[in-house]
Amino acid sequence: MWAVIFGVVLVGGSVTAFVTMGKNNTPKNQENHEQLISTLLQPIVQNASALGTTKAKVTLIEFGDYQCQFCARFDRETKDQIVNNFVKTGMINFLFKDFVINDRPSDKLSTLAAIGSYCAAEQGKYWPYHDEVYRNSKGENTNWVSKNSLTQFAVYAGIYDVKKFSTCLDSNKYENLVVTNDNLARSIGLTSTPTFIIIADGKPPLKIEGAQPYSVFEGAIKQALM
Repeated sequence: MWAVIFGVVLVGGSVTAFVTMGKNNTPKNQENHEQLISTLLQPIVQNASALGTTKAKVTLIEFGDYQCQFCARFDRETKDQIVNNFVKTGMINFLFKDFVINDRPSDKLSTLAAIGSYCAAEQGKYWPYHDEVYRNSKGENTNWVSKNSLTQFAVYAGIYDVKKFSTCLDSNKYENLVVTNDNLARSIGLTSTPTFIIIADGKPPLKIEGAQPYSVFEGAIKQALM
């Protein structure tokens, strides 16, 4: 199991109470640590790459579940401000990884929604689909996620070959990739969604838990950019 020590976010000169330290142990060696950071920074598939530019030295990674209401709140209220002020200006990248904490054994609908995101990525619509699902979110395990609803969200997101998307969704071809992301989140000690990790060259990763207001992310990102 990998372990990572998280730094503490300073906002306005004080340590924020909502940021917690990671496990109180260190990676076995520097090589393992570097491998972990590399794994965190890599998108799960090529067409689901981070928003931003290869020149950015800081990456904000969200671990989220498509049924998570706090994830939906972040997407609706905060994400666009971060993208407009820090991603589009070339200062940071923004990456999403699946952490499917709301799956039920009977249906695994969070996993199904995540599979849909990679089916959308096949047609270059990963991020529009991602936002569309959160825009239509209606709670955790309230049966709003289904093959029909996910296909409709794909249409709203601009998917041109709906039959291809539907076939992909039925095949569960990306289920193992979703499990890979989920295992990564658990291996570094994450326990809730959304959880955000900020990675900057030469600094300990920073962890922010929950759909915090924009000001918190602004302070943390500025700290990482120093």
